[in-house]
Amino acid sequence: MNDPIKRMEELVDILNRLGYEYYTLDNPSVSDFEYDRLMQELIQLESMYPDHILENSPTKRVGGKINESFEKIKHQIPLLSLANVFTEADIVAFDNRIRKEDIKNPTYVCELKIDGLSVSLRYEKGLLKYAATRGNGIIGENITDNVKTIKSIPLKLQEEIDIEVRGEIYVSKKTLEKLNEERRKEGLEPFKNARNLASGSIRQLDSSVTASRNLDAFIYHLPNPLDYGINTHFEALEFMKKLGFVTNPNNRLVTGIDGILNYINEKTKVRPDLPYDIDGVVIKLNNILDQMKLGSTVKYPKWATAYKFPPEEVVTKLKNIIFTVGRTGQITPNAILEPVNVMGSTISKTTLHNEDYCKDLDIRIGDYVTIIKAGDVIPRVDSVKKERRTGDEIPFQMITNCPICKEKLVKKDSNYYCVNPLCDARHIESLIHFASRQAMDIVGMGEKIIEDMYNLGFIKTIPDFYHLEKYQDELMLLEGYGLKSIQNLIKEIEESKKKSLEKLLFALGIRHVGLKTATILARKFVTIDNLMNASLTTLNDIPDIGEEISTSVYNYFQEPKNKDLIQELKELGLNMKYLGEVIDNPNIKDKSFVITGTLNIKRDELKDKIITNGGKVIDSVSKKTDYLILGENPGSKYEKAIKLNIPILNEEEILNLLNINNIERGEE
Repeated sequence: MNDPIKRMEELVDILNRLGYEYYTLDNPSVSDFEYDRLMQELIQLESMYPDHILENSPTKRVGGKINESFEKIKHQIPLLSLANVFTEADIVAFDNRIRKEDIKNPTYVCELKIDGLSVSLRYEKGLLKYAATRGNGIIGENITDNVKTIKSIPLKLQEEIDIEVRGEIYVSKKTLEKLNEERRKEGLEPFKNARNLASGSIRQLDSSVTASRNLDAFIYHLPNPLDYGINTHFEALEFMKKLGFVTNPNNRLVTGIDGILNYINEKTKVRPDLPYDIDGVVIKLNNILDQMKLGSTVKYPKWATAYKFPPEEVVTKLKNIIFTVGRTGQITPNAILEPVNVMGSTISKTTLHNEDYCKDLDIRIGDYVTIIKAGDVIPRVDSVKKERRTGDEIPFQMITNCPICKEKLVKKDSNYYCVNPLCDARHIESLIHFASRQAMDIVGMGEKIIEDMYNLGFIKTIPDFYHLEKYQDELMLLEGYGLKSIQNLIKEIEESKKKSLEKLLFALGIRHVGLKTATILARKFVTIDNLMNASLTTLNDIPDIGEEISTSVYNYFQEPKNKDLIQELKELGLNMKYLGEVIDNPNIKDKSFVITGTLNIKRDELKDKIITNGGKVIDSVSKKTDYLILGENPGSKYEKAIKLNIPILNEEEILNLLNINNIERGEE
């Protein structure tokens, strides 16, 4: 080796070219083995000459930098959202609006709407300068270190050019499946969906965590094409591809409404087979001068729209109905189905809610049923194909005894309950709830591990979590429990003692007390002793609590066994005080907020901040709603707020009202 520095530069050029061939051209010229050999050579040289590591070195994609927080970046060109349409009539209306502007025979570019999160990339002289989230469209967050870990985003372009482009960061179905398999083995909760995983991963303060998530990206927009002599959006896509960006191979130039509808129908059929999740089709007017003629509203371009897929429906057979016991003793019927793929997920079981739901459907074992994903997330049985019955189906029959302890069930309102305080199923569910993320958030204490611990006799009651270190030797004899994993688990249990009072109140599983109510109570009483000593009248007088909830809370703390539990947890060192700020914020106090759409911040954290500032978060829009907080891809709440003239806040505006600059980012 004559000149190691020159060899490092040579290897960076070679490896970046090979990455371009692999990710952009989908035509690799060398084997994975040869690529890895060259990468190892570069890594070795960089370890010997760290002062000469190039900014565009592919080794930077492994991450490792720790950020204190994400600084703000102002987009040079605003990053707008897209208005949504839901029906063929909406698409026709969109086309008609364009034609009314004296645009004859318009051509459109149809693109798959990737279910990820937007990113803006700025390059100077062909080198990646920074990457930013959408934010509020004007100001985003600097996520450059994390974006550098995404192999399909070039660190250096094929030309030394100054340019800003927009794209979508996503996680493939295969990656999601692999990561969830690993999390299940570790006893961790699986990620809910690919979009949340992508969103949480790109906002990790440790970029090595981002690198481990194997994110991917498609680039879809050049905001100033005329500056590069480009006159159509489709030409812009080709231009960006030549520079080294990965564009989606499914992009298509079409003519008129028929071309749009044919594209949508075609992609609807192949949607389950795509390697990534999509939730619709983006339709863009192709001619740039026509785009400029139409212009934009404050939030949306008038020359583009996003068609959202309706909930996918599939038909499968109901094999059985089984009954499960929740932490409150509530009995839930569940459908056991012939496994079926619904929007990329294999569904073999889903809730049937209660007896009334089953009777209203007239559901029977052996029926063929229609499954949809409500909101593209939660699967449910939507209808029964009664015309396919053979006469051999077994009508639904509600059970009368607990499926676990066999005690007689008690009906309250529309639900049945096991009221046996010694029922194993109730105990296990209450322990799972206690350790869950929104409660005490004991990382590593997943459902399967808690069930194992219960059956082994290590954790039978809530205080038993805090005695688990006594069983360290026994745990190490079990398959899958190494010393490090046990120590980490014990550390997480110890950390949970520091949680604020509202987390503990929610974790205790008091009937009707969700996290929002628990926060209101904790903020009002500050200590658990104050709450335990509160009269029923005092509880009834709290706004937004209601008589049913206040009675439930009062009765809970009158029970001697519950008082004993609190005392035992005190002696174990659990925090019994509200640790949040109590702020008298006139912008928020006594005002009601509704949240809709996808936010760049944790929704639960935002709710907590609003409550801390004296406001309340409600589920539905009405004339009494003071503000709607608007995220990406809003639902019907947005339309209702418009009709009722409810003031609308974007993400940046609500943070300003809360007088804070940063809220915890992460997976939802």
